[in-house]
Amino acid sequence: MVMRIPSCKLFFRSDPLKIVRAAGCYMYDEKGCRYLDCINNVCHVGHCHPQVVSAAVEQMSVLNTNSRFLHDNLVLYAERLTSLFPEKLNVCFFVNSGSEANDLAIRLARTHTGKKDVITLDHAYHGHVTSLIDISPYKFNHPGGEGQRDWVHVAPVPDVYRGKYTDKDFTVEECTKKYADEVKQLCDKATKLHGGVSIFFAESMQSCGGQIVYPPGYLRQVYSHVRAAGGVCLADEVQVGFGRVGSHMWAFQTQGDDIVPDIVTLGKPMGNGHLCQLSLQQVNPTI
Repeated sequence: MVMRIPSCKLFFRSDPLKIVRAAGCYMYDEKGCRYLDCINNVCHVGHCHPQVVSAAVEQMSVLNTNSRFLHDNLVLYAERLTSLFPEKLNVCFFVNSGSEANDLAIRLARTHTGKKDVITLDHAYHGHVTSLIDISPYKFNHPGGEGQRDWVHVAPVPDVYRGKYTDKDFTVEECTKKYADEVKQLCDKATKLHGGVSIFFAESMQSCGGQIVYPPGYLRQVYSHVRAAGGVCLADEVQVGFGRVGSHMWAFQTQGDDIVPDIVTLGKPMGNGHLCQLSLQQVNPTI
């Protein structure tokens, strides 16, 4: 017997788009119709940016290989990149994608802490490999998902507009504390069940979950709770980093100059989608 089982749901409600080229902020279909690109999360400086194209052509005419071999540009790029971060974040791990960066971050945290439990935010999405689907409610709570693992703890998104605690009922400061206390309760739960927390895994500003800007002081309080429970704190900047928040290079910086994650992961915007991605880690007594 042959069964027809759908393996992928359609992305479009009507006729699918066949995109054949793009330039700047526009994409073009096979009939020449132009569309304003409001969904792409890869091309940080627009499609087919002439400087990016020129640099890519120049490099491909000389060398195109992986990073197993020595090359000055690996060190030069790492130095240039780390100069944009707080001083403590100074070790780079170059990998193949944002998903691989996040997967590596989980492995680093578990190796360091000896714990497995992960605290994540509701509606979060961190990548498409199995380890990240397990910590992404955007995936495991939707059709086709396998549900929440017992080592995954989901905190409410700190959305003061339409979340669990809003500025209609509380001051913003009260909302911040209430949302941070939700994470503390999960830290206590993980400690009671499994001896502690491995990592708090969150975007510095939630993207797929609705473009949510966290209230002031949220990450400061949450990072404190997580570290007190023996865990490390990760800022997923795969979609929100490289100046996309406008006021700062990295979204976690919008929470205060003193906010320094233990691990930062980067992705798509690097090289306008043409470079490898990485996990950036602190080297200090805490990790």
